[in-house]
Amino acid sequence: MDQIHQGKLQLPDFQRDWVWPVDNIIRLIASISKGFPIGSIMTMVTGGEVKFAERPIEGAPASGARAQSLILDGQQRLTSLYQSLCLGRPVQAQDHKKKRRDGWLYIDMRKALTPEFPREDAIRFIGADRKVRDFRGETIEDYSTPEAEYEAFLFPLNQVFDSDAWEDGFRDYYEDRADRKVFTDRLKDFRNKVLAVIRGYQVPLIELKQEAEREAVCQVFENVNTGAVPLNVFELLTATYAAASFDLRSHWSACRRELSDPLVHRLLTDVSSTDFIQAVTLLSTMERNAEALRGGIDAANAPRVGCRRIDMLDLGMDDYQRFAPRVVEGLKTAARFLFSQKLFEAKYLPYGSQLIPLAAIFAQLGEDAESSQAQAKISQWYWCGVFGELYGGSTETRFAADLPEVVAWVRGGSKRPRTVDESQFASSRLSTLRTRNSAAYKGLYAQLLAAGATDWRTGKAVDVDTYFGESLDIHHIFPKRWCEERGIDPKVYNGISNKTPLSSRTNRKVGGNAPSKYLPTLGPESVVDEALRSSLVDPVLLRADDFERFMSVRKEALLRIIEQGTGKPCYRDEVGAVDDVDDAMDDTDDE
Repeated sequence: MDQIHQGKLQLPDFQRDWVWPVDNIIRLIASISKGFPIGSIMTMVTGGEVKFAERPIEGAPASGARAQSLILDGQQRLTSLYQSLCLGRPVQAQDHKKKRRDGWLYIDMRKALTPEFPREDAIRFIGADRKVRDFRGETIEDYSTPEAEYEAFLFPLNQVFDSDAWEDGFRDYYEDRADRKVFTDRLKDFRNKVLAVIRGYQVPLIELKQEAEREAVCQVFENVNTGAVPLNVFELLTATYAAASFDLRSHWSACRRELSDPLVHRLLTDVSSTDFIQAVTLLSTMERNAEALRGGIDAANAPRVGCRRIDMLDLGMDDYQRFAPRVVEGLKTAARFLFSQKLFEAKYLPYGSQLIPLAAIFAQLGEDAESSQAQAKISQWYWCGVFGELYGGSTETRFAADLPEVVAWVRGGSKRPRTVDESQFASSRLSTLRTRNSAAYKGLYAQLLAAGATDWRTGKAVDVDTYFGESLDIHHIFPKRWCEERGIDPKVYNGISNKTPLSSRTNRKVGGNAPSKYLPTLGPESVVDEALRSSLVDPVLLRADDFERFMSVRKEALLRIIEQGTGKPCYRDEVGAVDDVDDAMDDTDDE
């Protein structure tokens, strides 16, 4: 790290930019803090015949110094460590959607000192202002002062190599407490058991000397970076099971063929081998957890339900063979359930990831999922996840909670799943739903179909045949061209409140005309008005071209169907929500 800061260790200019996501950085630091290996680093000594343009690692000062060595392999790891541990400014990283996120890394001292607690869960990434906010943008945690860090036992990782001042402040903060020795002892343990491990961590180094030829250096660089993407879980398990003469890849191919049944394949096309392994692991770990509880082990010490990478890599071949057929059936049942919710193809699934716990829930429940009461509870859980927008980030922890909680709830338990309890939809969110990139946008499309929306021209109800046969999609009610001519803000007219499912032929008749002009072309007024009402559209307001009142009435109607789906009241807020990623996307639903 010192060499990077001084410019002695730099990058050859042909190295790609730093692109690591937050989760990768957290896993890297967790491994180092436990003393686990993170692989070797490869460098090349400069000054020989082979010369490359050089540049500092991202975040390092541009000192103008000439590099003594260049990094050939290990840029992502070294940059992550340098930005996380050595800089006095936020780390520049990416979230799971590859959007830039700036923030600070902390380690929870209490969790880090608890051996049973996964080290990754002890490390937190908090925004650049050191505050955590809820979906309304309101601050729910504030660590912008050292005193707040001390109180929460959150150690800022950029203090790792120079923590004396922070530790002195920590001791001063607890000086007047009667039990101050408990806190200072905890700090001492943390310094000895965690900080010392990080500070003394050793990384194997492969160093190419000055005499290396250009061709050899380029070939080495190409070789080490061809494998820069790590093996995924499925590939690692394939290699593991092969030792026992089980061909996992062939078995997955057979499962994939079974999931290509015409009745379900449109919804399951994006299910990957790793998704499948996750669902199998959920069932396997839930079974181990249940066996431990039946054997008298208390819940705190029983094996946990989970589907993280470490859990999947621990999946034994016998467990895979036992639970894989159940997951195949669970996925088929999940697809049929989603059909009943008017979701017909993968591109319109609000969250593809939600298929994993959904399939595991059906696989675990079996016949217990068939009653109308069970279906209603599963439906409520599903739509709470969608409209609460709870599956947009790291999801493994939620998967692990959803499976046992939903299963217990469906089987008569009184405690609702936390996904149901945590779900909340704010009315202002409707104003920011403009394209199908949002889960809630897709969810409302399906809810409109489920509420009975029919095509305005044909009056046909929507089923699988009409959905695909009529080329159904979501389109503007007040056309884009009409709105533009009247100077209506695109952020308003592109909102979901001005959208409804229509066939492609009906949408062509709508064109860019005023509703009062295009509605008479669709058919008899009484028939068309009935179809309009099925889409939660007020015929009187639409025929009067009353855009403002129409939008207000339709917004309330959409909130009511969200409430019906989630079984929970929407939050009617008066302050407009901050626009999200939808704003950056072109609306593809125009006529």
